[in-house]
Amino acid sequence: MRLCRTAVLLFALGGLMPAFAQSTAASAPPPLTPSNVANLKPVVVSGVQPGPGLWKVSRGDHVLWILGTLSPLPRSMTWQSQQVADVIAGSQQVLLAPSLKMKLDVGFFGKLFLLPAAYSARKNADGKTLQQLLPPAQYVRWLVLKQQYIGNDRGIERWRPIFAAQALYNKALKANGLNNSGGIASTVDALAKQHGITPTPVVYRTVIEQPRAAIKAFTTSGLDDTACFSHTLDSIEHDLPAMAARANAWASGDLQTLQQLPDSDRRDTCVAALTSAGFAHKLGLDDLPARLREVWLTAARTALAHNAQTFALLPIDQLLSPDGWLAQLKAQGYAVESPQEQDADPAPAASSAPAAAASTPR
Repeated sequence: MRLCRTAVLLFALGGLMPAFAQSTAASAPPPLTPSNVANLKPVVVSGVQPGPGLWKVSRGDHVLWILGTLSPLPRSMTWQSQQVADVIAGSQQVLLAPSLKMKLDVGFFGKLFLLPAAYSARKNADGKTLQQLLPPAQYVRWLVLKQQYIGNDRGIERWRPIFAAQALYNKALKANGLNNSGGIASTVDALAKQHGITPTPVVYRTVIEQPRAAIKAFTTSGLDDTACFSHTLDSIEHDLPAMAARANAWASGDLQTLQQLPDSDRRDTCVAALTSAGFAHKLGLDDLPARLREVWLTAARTALAHNAQTFALLPIDQLLSPDGWLAQLKAQGYAVESPQEQDADPAPAASSAPAAAASTPR
C-alpha cells in the first residue's frame, strides 16, 4: 500500500537505520569542519570500503557487537567488512535495525480496493497545487530544484509537500552519487543466512483496524508539512557536500569527522510533521522514536541475557550521541566500548576479539 510504504520510508530517513577510503594525495588535506565543507563539491568514494569499526556492549562474558549505520551512503561503494563477517560467523543472533511495520486488518481483496484511496492520499486536498499552497519564494526554489533533479513532471505539482519533498530528495541523492541504504542490510542478511542464522527483525508493530478511516483521517488531517518541505529544500541546496562528507567518513571509518559534521534536522522535522498530526495517535504513531527506542533496548537486553555473542545494526547517531540509545544501556550497567576505545585499550583476545566466539555452538 503506497501510503504505508511512503510513511515507513520517511521514518527511516538518514539513519533510523544505516569503507576505508585510501588517500593518494602527497599530503593530507585539511580536516573537514562545518565551516569549510559547505563549499566543497559533493564527491563520494567508490570501490570496496570496510566502513566503521564495531561498538562493543557486554555484561559478563556475553557480548553485543553493533555496526552503526548511516543514510545516505555512497552509491558506487561495495561495503565489505571482515570484522562484521567474523562477528556474524560467531554469533547466535543477528538483530536488524529498528523499524516500523503497519499491518492492515483487511483481506487481500480489501487491500486491492484500498489502493485507489491510498494513491489519492498523497495528493493535496481539493486538487490544489504546490504553487497554491507554498509561499511564492519557496515555490520558486522548488521549481529550480525540480527542474534540476526531476524535470517536467506536472503530476508531482499536485502532491502534498511532504511527498513531493521526498521524491525530490531521493532524486538529488542519486544525482550526487548517494543512496539511502548502501546495501548494508542486504549484505548483513546474506552473511547471517550463510551461517545458518535467520536475522531477527526489531519492529514496532501497529495494526490499522479501519484502513479506509485511517486514509481519510490522513487526507483530511491538515498535516502541517511545510516545515518538512522547507528543510528538504535547504538540505538539497546547502547540505549535499556535508552529506557526501558524512557518507565518505562512514565508508572510511572516520568517526571523528562524523561527529564534527552532525546530520541536518530535516529527517526529524519530517517525522515530527507526521507523528504530531491528528491521525498519528489513532494509528499508534505518536511518539514513534520513543516506541522504537524501547523495542530496540528490549531486544538488545534480551540478546545480551541469552546469547554469548550477538550482532546488531543501529543508526550511528544513536551510538555517537551522549544521550543516545547506547548511552542508556551504559547507564543501566552494561559495559560499552567504542571502536576507538577498543583500539586504545585492547582487551585480551579471548574476551574481546570478534572472531573468538566463532566456535560457540548455536
